[in-house]
Amino acid sequence: MKNKTRCAWAEDQFEEYITYHDEEWGVPVHDDRKHFEFLILEGAQAGLSWATVLKKREGYRQSFANFDPEIVATFDEDKVQELLQFKGIIRNKLKVRGAVTNAQKFLEVQKEFGSFDAYIWSFVGGKPIVNSWKSMSEVPATSPESDALSKDLKNRGFKFVGSTIMYAHMQACGLVNDHTVDCFRYKEVQGFYQD
Repeated sequence: MKNKTRCAWAEDQFEEYITYHDEEWGVPVHDDRKHFEFLILEGAQAGLSWATVLKKREGYRQSFANFDPEIVATFDEDKVQELLQFKGIIRNKLKVRGAVTNAQKFLEVQKEFGSFDAYIWSFVGGKPIVNSWKSMSEVPATSPESDALSKDLKNRGFKFVGSTIMYAHMQACGLVNDHTVDCFRYKEVQGFYQD
């Protein structure tokens, strides 16, 4: 793992962070539960570092029914209060309540589009956007696609879905390849693309 060139943000990090970069980040996601997981985690990150959220990922998995939106959508105020006592997650009531709201809205999108996957990939024309950044300083925080996605999600009642958060979701779920060109994963993740 040490001899590979990675995106600068993944260098000199803790093991789970490097593994996340090396195995997950930028790989195209076509699984609704995985999309829901990243919606919860990216929303929890608002104002915090990704490292903070990544360290609590298992706590989120336990607390949010293994990221099953059908179960999370049924969480009532008693369940929200219970979650706010659990140290394994970021205990912010707006974010926890937002995750429940997002589960409900997620199910509505699934019903309308057949899957959340079909919905979200429509914002990039059904295939990943491949960028060619030489350094992390070139990577944007938002894009016209994340702006459009954010606006549509907000109109549908989703919470914690600003353009920056949605761009991070797009990066994580492979809708955009923002690995720098010198990173060993830049070309590897392109091998996951569907024709």
